Amino acid sequence: MDNSILSRFFGGKGSTEIPDLKVDSSSLPPPPTPPDKGNNDKTPKPGDKWSNFDPTGLERAAKAARELDASAHAKDALELARHQEQTKQVEFQSKLKEYETQVEHLKIEQIRAQNEERQKTLQQEAKLKKEQAEYQDLLSRRRYDDQLKQQSLMNEDNLRKQEQSVEKQESMRRATLEHEMKLRRENEVARAEAEALARAKADRENQDLRFEEIRLNAAERRKTWQDNIKAIGTVVGDGAKAFLTDWDKITNAALGITLAAGGIYAAKYGIGATARYVEARIGKPSLVRETSRFTVFEAVSHPIKTARRIFSKPEDSLRGVVLKPTLEERIRDIAIATRNTKQNKGVYRNILLHGPPGTGKTLFSKKLAMHSGMDFAIMTGGDVAPMGRDGVTAVHKLFHWAKSSNRGLMLFVDEADAFLRKRSTEKISEDLRATLNAFLYQTGDQSSKFMLVLASNQPEQLDWAINDRVDEIVEFDLPGRDERERLVRMYFDKYVLEPAMEKKQRLKLGDFDFGSKCTEIAETTKGLSGREISKLAVAWQATGYASSDGTLTEQMIDERVNDAVKQHQLKMEWIAHASPEQKGDDEAGHLTKKESYFAAEHAPKSDEKS
Repeated sequence: MDNSILSRFFGGKGSTEIPDLKVDSSSLPPPPTPPDKGNNDKTPKPGDKWSNFDPTGLERAAKAARELDASAHAKDALELARHQEQTKQVEFQSKLKEYETQVEHLKIEQIRAQNEERQKTLQQEAKLKKEQAEYQDLLSRRRYDDQLKQQSLMNEDNLRKQEQSVEKQESMRRATLEHEMKLRRENEVARAEAEALARAKADRENQDLRFEEIRLNAAERRKTWQDNIKAIGTVVGDGAKAFLTDWDKITNAALGITLAAGGIYAAKYGIGATARYVEARIGKPSLVRETSRFTVFEAVSHPIKTARRIFSKPEDSLRGVVLKPTLEERIRDIAIATRNTKQNKGVYRNILLHGPPGTGKTLFSKKLAMHSGMDFAIMTGGDVAPMGRDGVTAVHKLFHWAKSSNRGLMLFVDEADAFLRKRSTEKISEDLRATLNAFLYQTGDQSSKFMLVLASNQPEQLDWAINDRVDEIVEFDLPGRDERERLVRMYFDKYVLEPAMEKKQRLKLGDFDFGSKCTEIAETTKGLSGREISKLAVAWQATGYASSDGTLTEQMIDERVNDAVKQHQLKMEWIAHASPEQKGDDEAGHLTKKESYFAAEHAPKSDEKS
């Protein structure tokens, strides 16, 4: 292609150098043929391809042209021909530009193909270099591993040689010590034999002298005893003679013996009475498992703790206790009434708490005593039956001790149905019946000294006289959905979040939403009591401590929750399938009571009621 055409295409001058691009001419369309301009020489030349051309056609055309010139429309025809010629020239120029454009596109495509090929080449070279570097790194690591193995083998060989050397030295030292001990034993045996022979020889030589010495010592000792006996007899005889002959001395002696005997008997009975008084005022009775009253020994052993207990302020009765709103309102009224009764020195009312295990009966009793400023004591009904005949005495001591409290005592009897059951049943023994009568005697009248709080899982087993002594009956039911969520959050904060925030403890928490997880757990733990939820929180803490890095994850929490739910369901199945023949008539009612709690909790309206 002409450089002038290319320079016009690229916008430069005709002298601008154009890159030498190889273009396949076979893929290009043929260039347009320019129209013939003014070549009127139609004479064929010898050897030309026009030599056999017939001129008659041209003659006819010339004739037609002359006729056209002679016609009136000759000028219009000429103008039309010139216009057609210009149109052909324009079409030729446009086709020529299209051809040049196609050539440039082909050049651009070829440049792009070359660039892609160059990039592929560079990528292949980079890949080869990377593989070569990886192979060199692998070889170097293998060489390093071989060096480490050789060094380890050398170290093991050196260590083995050192151990052998130490063992050899130890065996030599042991052999030396054994030889020294053998020589020492032989020398000691020889010395002992020589000393024994010398002592035997000396004893044989001095036998007569030793016998004479023994005889002299015996004679002297006999004479000394005889003189002492004579002196004692003389003194006693003279004293008895002087005493019997003096009437004043006999009278004083008789009076002294009488006073001594009276002092002995007075001290004996006085000490007993004092001991009983101290036991009633300070000593803890055998039936009491736990109490807030302190003894003299505790006051001396823990003075700070005792002073803190004496000067402690009353606590909220529902602090740490999660119950239904209606139940909370009721027991708060009971706590306020008890506190005002204590301040005004009125007569306390007796309360019966009943419900499934682990629903907060014992915890509420402690909080109630602390809130009212009273002392509390906890006993269990299962401790009374094994006492037998001593149960009556123990009950009387318990109430004498309770009446001696200056602050007022709240006596909490857990599992009260164990010994306060109906006397009409044949299962109760005579000793237990007598103990029940003693209990009824001590609680016949309401007292301003102590308050009685009974707790039972089967209140229908209590004797009718016990029910007559109860002024208030409160039912503690299993927690509902809202109460379970409050319990889960409270125990989660106590056993998981607070230990995790302390740097000294090993427990850490994974990344999850604590609030939504507590809500989910409250939905899952339907039917669990407050005690079971607290044990579940302790299980989370133990699981976190037992993990490899001390982290408690969401998966661990879910596993413990599923285990607790399965265990609860298994316990309920045991209760549901237990028969009266297996458990006895007395416990049949207990099983039925638990079954009723289980059915009530799993009923659809359980959470609606809560």
